[in-house]
Amino acid sequence: MPAITTKDGTQIYYKDWGKGQPLVFSHGWPLSADAWEDQMIFLAARGYRCIAHDRRGHGRSGQPWDGNDMDTYADDLAELVAALDLRDAIHIGHSTGGGEVARYIGRHGTKRVAKAVLISAVPPLMLKTAKNPGGLPLAAFDEIRAAVLTDRAQFFKDLSLPFYGFNRPGAKISEGLRDSFWLQGMLCGHKAAFDCIKAFSETDLTEDLKRFDVPTLILHGDDDQIVPIGASALLSSKIVTGSTLKVYPGAPHGMPSTLKDRVNEELLTFIAQGKVAAA
Repeated sequence: MPAITTKDGTQIYYKDWGKGQPLVFSHGWPLSADAWEDQMIFLAARGYRCIAHDRRGHGRSGQPWDGNDMDTYADDLAELVAALDLRDAIHIGHSTGGGEVARYIGRHGTKRVAKAVLISAVPPLMLKTAKNPGGLPLAAFDEIRAAVLTDRAQFFKDLSLPFYGFNRPGAKISEGLRDSFWLQGMLCGHKAAFDCIKAFSETDLTEDLKRFDVPTLILHGDDDQIVPIGASALLSSKIVTGSTLKVYPGAPHGMPSTLKDRVNEELLTFIAQGKVAAA
């Protein structure tokens, strides 16, 4: 399997499909690169090079005890970008992956970055604090940690319902998609799954967002039950200078899957903006 080895010896698996301008995808918790396949197959077929890695501890990547934090995730991404010598790349992050993209830009800048996309993303901060009153209380994340330790298999099964909005009246439930979520979750190492809860909930990415100096698209559903829009996209769009916010009415957290056709077209339009057509 294609992989790089990071400076601390962790193997990072990645998919590399198609040719053209590189699009780099960062996935959510507790998933893997497989969560992006609906976007990758669509965009690779339209002349783009689509690269998605399994975050350390997730999927087919190594499962070290240490390094399950946003700084290391961002540094792993930077090592992947350098190893593949990616330039003029468009970074696309969903949920925790949006935090990874933000911290990557915050720590490594935009020398190799052309644009950024945050979808249902965790920035600037999920945790409720005195400065972030719209966030979720620490007790909510403690409950997630307890559930992961007690019976993560059942927890991931249950989480798939609100993740995709399948618990809403009239929702068309895909049991196959729920099974895919569960399988990806169970491939995530137990330690990584546990530690990543702190990473995605308690990492303040405000200063990272201030370093964005490339065109940025922010997509979020206003019925996101996992990352409420009020404490995330609505704030991020005000922090990232010149960003474009698009709110999907009634859309759930996992809208890259449930609304893949709309999301795919949105991405294609944004990616192509400003490009000069070949003669």
